[in-house]
This record gives sequence, C-alpha cells and structure tokens, in this order.
Amino acid sequence: ETGKEINSLAKPSKDHILGTDKDGRDVFTRLMYGGRISLAVSFIAVFAINILGVVLGGISGYFGGVIDDVIMRICDILMCLPGFPILLIISTLLDAANVAANMRIYFHMAFLTLFSWPGTARLVRGQILFLREQEYMVAAEAMGYSTSRKIFKHLIPNVMPQLIVSMTLSLGSMILYEASLSYLNMGVRAPFAAWGTMINIVAEDSNILQNFFNVWGPPGLCIIIAVLGFNFVGDGLRDALDPKQRR
Repeated sequence: ETGKEINSLAKPSKDHILGTDKDGRDVFTRLMYGGRISLAVSFIAVFAINILGVVLGGISGYFGGVIDDVIMRICDILMCLPGFPILLIISTLLDAANVAANMRIYFHMAFLTLFSWPGTARLVRGQILFLREQEYMVAAEAMGYSTSRKIFKHLIPNVMPQLIVSMTLSLGSMILYEASLSYLNMGVRAPFAAWGTMINIVAEDSNILQNFFNVWGPPGLCIIIAVLGFNFVGDGLRDALDPKQRR
C-alpha cells in the first residue's frame, strides 16, 4: 500500500517516462497497451465492415431487383438508427448480464461492424451498377463467363481502389468512435487500457485535468496523430488511385 501511495500520480522520471496514474500504473506502458487495443479494434472492425459491405453490396448491385431492394432497405434502416442511444442500451444490458471487461471488446467490434457496413455496401453497389454496363462486362457476358468469374475477376478488382481509400479514411473515424465509447465508459473498461479509457480519468477527477497533463495528454495526442495519419494516407491514396483527383 505504501508503495502504491508513493507511485500514485508520480511525475515523469527515468523510471516512469510519462509518470504514473492515480493507481500507480505506468502511463507509458498503458499507452502502448492502449494503442494496441484501440488500433486492433479499429482495424478488425474496418476489415469486417468492408467484407460484409463488399459481399452484400456486390450481391445487391449485380443481381438487382428484389434482392437489391431488400438489401438497400436494410441499409436504410440501419443508417437511420441512432447509434449512441442504442449503444447505451446495449451497455446497460451487458452490465446487467455481468459480461467480463475483457469480453466487452468483442461486443464493441460487433456493434461497430453492424452499424457501419451499410456505407460500404452502398459504395460497392454504386460502383458495380456503373461497371456492369461497361463494354468489357458486356463482352464477358457474351463469352458466357460464370457469374462468380464476372464478379471476382472483373467487378471486384475494379472496385478495390475506391474501397482501399474508403477503408483508410474510415480507420480514422473508427479510432475516434472507439475512443469516444471508451471515454464514456461504454467500450473498453479499466483495468484494461485503451486511449479513450485513459482520458476518461479526467471526468472522474478534475484535479488530474488541471495538474497532471502527463496522465491524460499523451493518449489524446496519440488519438490525434493516428487519426491525422490515416486521413493523410487516405487522401494520398485517393490522389494516387484516382487520376481525376490529380492537379
């Protein structure tokens, strides 16, 4: 206990590069582990979103008709739902069910995927509706190619440049989303570290906000740098992959 009191809110030193938090935990170590969780959640959610979006958007755009109508109506419903109020309800249900803190991360990723795939599906659907009328697709139809070959050999590869740009740009949004949820104590919870969880400490203790920037400042800076970095990469890829964007 004595050691804990001594280490609580320690200033940066050679033993603790960024100092310690109010529980005596090394801020730099938690920053590294928090980055691993925050980035992992964002990357996994983005990949799951794009896989689901490509599959359903591709089916919708290629086959059209009733299938297109059903998938697009599902997209409309999901895009109209208020995300944060629903998340509040889900978080309350998880608390009532006594879900372990280390398991909440999986529900977190599932939620982000469920409510975010319609945007990707609409993007893929729009591209395929345009591409399937191109001359090379008419030629593929005339040559009797199978549906799977036309989709995976001719359509999906031509959608990938726009999809890669969309994925890169959405990574920044996912990091912000995850950080916001963790800050509101609806995502990753202590003792597990995430950048948003580390910033959440200022909501509990105004003294830390005023006097201990080393505790909450570094995770905030990491969020800003990560989001800006992914956005810059996305802008660069958009310029590189889309000749119309070049000046």
